[in-house]
This record gives sequence, structure tokens and C-alpha cells, in this order.
Amino acid sequence: MTDDLYNELVTIRHHIHRYPELSGEEFGTSAYIREVLERQAISACPSPLETGVVIEIGSKEKGPIIALRADIDALPVEEKTGLPYSSETQGLMHACGHDFHLTALIGAAYELKKREEELSGLVRLIFQPGEESTWGSKQVIAAGHLDDVAVIVGFHNNPAYPVGTVALKDGAIMAGVDQFRVEIKGKGSHAAQPHLGIDVVTTLSSLIQQLQTIVSRNMNPREAAVLSITHIQAGETWNVLPDSGFFEGTTRSFSEETRILLKQRFSNIVGAAEEAYGVKTTVSWSRGPDITYNDPQFTAEVARACAHFANVVQATPSNGGEDFATYLEKVPGVFAFIGTNGEPNAPGWHHSNFTVKDEALPVAVDYYVQTAVQLLDYLNIGKRPDVSGGVPSAGLL
Repeated sequence: MTDDLYNELVTIRHHIHRYPELSGEEFGTSAYIREVLERQAISACPSPLETGVVIEIGSKEKGPIIALRADIDALPVEEKTGLPYSSETQGLMHACGHDFHLTALIGAAYELKKREEELSGLVRLIFQPGEESTWGSKQVIAAGHLDDVAVIVGFHNNPAYPVGTVALKDGAIMAGVDQFRVEIKGKGSHAAQPHLGIDVVTTLSSLIQQLQTIVSRNMNPREAAVLSITHIQAGETWNVLPDSGFFEGTTRSFSEETRILLKQRFSNIVGAAEEAYGVKTTVSWSRGPDITYNDPQFTAEVARACAHFANVVQATPSNGGEDFATYLEKVPGVFAFIGTNGEPNAPGWHHSNFTVKDEALPVAVDYYVQTAVQLLDYLNIGKRPDVSGGVPSAGLL
């Protein structure tokens, strides 16, 4: 990457960081992406998407279609980094680094356009809206932008890894996410006369303790799983026992079997509270993004490509969720972590002090470009081999 391109990409990222937009509201971000791409004579494809941008570089007459994806939305977080390019929109921040992702994809578009005639196929670059709301990938699929795609590639910045690192892993790399809410109805009473009511607070407290035993006592210790209760509400004052309350939270898992068991045991424990405490319970369970599962053979190819410009390491799976998983239900693909910090105690995703280092941009751009070239060439060699029995991982994964 030339100094001029690097400086331009830094300027682009800082601009985007200043003007964050929530899921479904990325109109200014989308317009700015189109503007900077048009400077390099790169035009957006027609799309029914209200926000987001899709472009194509290369020719499908020469070979298969590879998709590269970056997300573009921000979060309702008040920024506290003190950076000179901090968010200028109160209460909103790029606290997950999507400004970094989309800037890297812009840089990749620039580089791929320069070598368009050399590409052995078509590269479709997807600037996806609504990742944080988990509906963005579904809209992209419904719009037809995954049609005829042979493989899709994405990444997420990761401050746990130092700049210059690409972390890869075949199989599950990010967790399946579910969301729950439990509403409890009892009978209110004066705090001095609890025997006249049905105590919702006691029920809430007991249930929260019991639910924590699901992971500690029902899960195989070798299987990663998380159950976190994050929001509890009951009552309005100190001397009244309320007649209702609720709690909500999330589960994270890395296999469908574990996911099913979590939900089953959860339902059993909550259901038993009705008889034990005399309350009525209502459970709302929302299935979120599935497990982000990397195709073994394509992951090995991506590792080979990345070894030329980065330190490729084995990724530690993240309990975070990623709606990139929705694409992987339709087509095979690869999702990586790209190191953006590596310093001890660096703030993580969704933190008000979260940031990424601009110095990581060259590796992120190369990840997109070199992976696209590698996979196009690989797919053009011949039919993809059967990997049902597992494949070697280039000694890296």
C-alpha cells in the first residue's frame, strides 16, 4: 500500500467515525461510500436496499463470483475516547469498528479495480447495513446479492490481537446467539404482609440462581456455553411487593445440540417455578444469528493467501454473535479476526472507549484483496474437492 492510499483511507475512516448512524439509518454513510468509490470510477450496482452499497469488479464471464462483505452501522453508545475525530453525534458511536471494516473494503475496491483485467472471475463487494440489528444479512440475501456467489469472505477487527495479525479457524469461530425474556405475574401486597401476596421478587431471585446451573451442571465441560441475565425489573418502591416483574438476557453456544439443550433446560426450570411459587410465567425466546462456521477447505486457502502479508494465528472462538452467519447458511465462506491493538486491557467491542489502530488498515485491505484473488484462482483450477471427511489446514489452523 502506498503512503498516499494509506493516508486517504485514514481520512475516510476518520470521517465515517465522526458521523455514525444506527442500523437502517445509514443514509449518509451509504452516500459517502458511493462518493469515494466514484472518485475511482467505481459505480454502485442497482439494489433494492434502502441503505448499504453493492459494487462489482471483474467479469463473471471469466469465472466464479466471490463476495466480500463489510458492515457499516454504528451503536447507541456515547463516545468517551477523546480522539480528535470522535463522534459528532451525541449518543452514537462506531464502538464496534464497522468504520474500520467498510474503509478496508473501500481500499480493497480501489486495489481490485486497478487489476480488474487480471481477475479470473467477479468480485462482489457488499457494504452491508443493519449488522447490529441482525437483519442486514437477511435483506442482502432477499435483494439477490448472494445469488450465484461461490464463496463469501468477511472479517471483524479484534483488539485482542496485535496489528499485523490475521486469526483464522475452521469450523465455529463465533457463537450462536439467542435472546430470552421471562415475565412473572404474582400477587402484590404490602411488604409487611407478604403472606397475603404471591412474591414475584423471591421468584425472580430464585430463578436467576437456578438458571446459572444449566451451564455449570448440564453442559459438557468441554462444550463452551454462556447464559447471562442482563436486565431485571420489579417493583416501584421500598414497602410494596409488586405483582409482576421480568428479567431478560442471552445464551451463546457453539453447536446446535448445546443450543437446543440450553433452551430445553431453561424452559423446564422456569416452568417448574409456577408450581413451586404459585406464579404465572411467560417465556419469550428469540433465535438470533447462528454459529459462524468457517468452511475448512476455503479457510485453508485463505490462510495460505494471508501468510504472504500477515502473521496468521489460530483464532480463539468468540462468544460474540455475527450476522455473517446467515450468509454461511446459503453459501460456504470464511470469517477472520484482524488484529487492531494487542495492548493489555485494550477496550473491547461495544465499549465507550473502544478504538482501532489505523496502522491495521493495510493488512485488512490485503486480506480482502489477496483472499479474493486466491479463491478465484483456486475455484478456476477445478471443482472444489469433497471436504466431508476433513482436510489439512496448511499447518496453520
